[in-house]
Amino acid sequence: MNDYGKLHQFNGRYYLSFDRYLPVSCNEAFRVITDPQAFTQWYPFATGEMELKEGGAIAFDDGEGSIYEAVITQLDEPRIFAFREVDDLIEITMQEEQEGCKLNFKHTFDNDEWASNMAAGWHRCLDVLVQIVNGQPVEWGNNSVQLRERYKKEFNM
Repeated sequence: MNDYGKLHQFNGRYYLSFDRYLPVSCNEAFRVITDPQAFTQWYPFATGEMELKEGGAIAFDDGEGSIYEAVITQLDEPRIFAFREVDDLIEITMQEEQEGCKLNFKHTFDNDEWASNMAAGWHRCLDVLVQIVNGQPVEWGNNSVQLRERYKKEFNM
């Protein structure tokens, strides 16, 4: 399952949602997703500093001199990993499936102006996460322009 993301509106905010099938158990997927070193390989600006508990901090570096922290809002191993990054909320949930698990990634935000760019970026990040979970070397595809165009069309932007 390599579904394209979908844009939704709810309570005056927007969210992008993506589903991915992972051929591993929820336990294994959760371990990879919350491993600080693996996290830095697929999640933008992650530094590898993560206090893995509810209320714990995740450190980010925007590459332009700004360091900021996200706060873990939900941690229910092996099903839920959620955190608030500034005003945005990231929620990763997993459920067991036949011979693996289904991952749902959800990013909630306020302004939809950049939704197609964010969707293309998350699509690529999740592709890399799947590579890591599958034990494959990380290879960032050369598909960002095509994905942005597809999402602009899909979201009527």
